[in-house]
Amino acid sequence: MSRPVVAARRYAEAAFAVAIADDALDAWAADLAHASAVLGMAEVERIVDSPAVPLADRIALVARLLEGRVGPGALRLVDLLVGRGRASSLPRVSAEFTSLLNSRRGIVVATVTSAVPLTDDETAAIRARVEATSGARVDLQTVVDAALIGGVTIQVRDQLLDASVRGRLERLRDQLHAGGRLR
Repeated sequence: MSRPVVAARRYAEAAFAVAIADDALDAWAADLAHASAVLGMAEVERIVDSPAVPLADRIALVARLLEGRVGPGALRLVDLLVGRGRASSLPRVSAEFTSLLNSRRGIVVATVTSAVPLTDDETAAIRARVEATSGARVDLQTVVDAALIGGVTIQVRDQLLDASVRGRLERLRDQLHAGGRLR
């Protein structure tokens, strides 16, 4: 794991501990997501991440943008990240926090990628199948990728089920290449 990922995880764990103590897990998750979106805007990111801009000005900008829109704890965390030159890691901190929250609630995130948008019935069937397989509630996210040609891929944690036409063609190509070398 790279150093920025580890650092983001540690900030998220610290924020999570505070959120548990304050019984404010959902509020913290929403605050971090909002702060991440605001600081992720290109014009804001250029200023907040710039060492050429005095720290006091960067902190003042963050206060103007977030004060009253996020809780005081989340605002202190954002100020800390800005002060340490790690404002760009806020989206990762937010994602790690959400991951910790999902883990605590027994929710797994599954990403279904399809060549065309799925119908509600298809989405419900996939959700039911993943829930039955994983034994947990599922937060199902859908992505459309025409490069799959047809079928779907389902990513749950570190497992990938590839039932796409592109995947089948790639496996067939690999088998043909392997068979060609044996002769």
